[in-house]
Amino acid sequence: MSVPWCRSVPCLRQGNLSEALPLSTNTMARSRYRVLGNSPHFVTCTTVNWMPIFSKPELVNILLDSLRFLQNQQRLELHSYVIMENHLHMIATADNLSKEIGNFKSFTARSIIDWLTQHQSQSYWLRCMESAKLPHKTGQRYQLWQEGFHPKMIVSEAMLRQKMDYIHNNPVKRGYVDDPAHWRYSSVRNYLGQPGLLSVTPL
Repeated sequence: MSVPWCRSVPCLRQGNLSEALPLSTNTMARSRYRVLGNSPHFVTCTTVNWMPIFSKPELVNILLDSLRFLQNQQRLELHSYVIMENHLHMIATADNLSKEIGNFKSFTARSIIDWLTQHQSQSYWLRCMESAKLPHKTGQRYQLWQEGFHPKMIVSEAMLRQKMDYIHNNPVKRGYVDDPAHWRYSSVRNYLGQPGLLSVTPL
């Protein structure tokens, strides 16, 4: 898809990240929880109790495979992303974003729990997810994700630039790398014209 005001952001379309500076915006509050079809949204998914379970590459691959499947099925367009040890951020578009993110969280939770069950050396994480399960979730034994995904509709060029900068610099701010391009689990390489782990659709 193409959003009209995005055409005037060459730094995002051509990969010049040095120009993608964070800009202030007063539109965030009014768009915070609106989820409209075919509108790009900034999305955050966080593990319960901020468990750093995605420090294991095998579990990150489950997230990547699930996102890739949604892309291949044309159920979700991914514009930017970063996967950290206990959360992920995305800018994404879907006809029914709430449904697709719900499917993503449900499928990845089941797949990760299955993987951990098969690898008994990882039983610590299962105990953590069991103790973190909310009382009202009576139909399951474990809980991987916090409830909700905090969608924020991208309503302006300034907001897009600020969110893209935040996503790509998340590993730098956490002190994991000095250069955003050194973090392989993000879309920053796509915007630098380098191969990425997932394809992205520039806005």
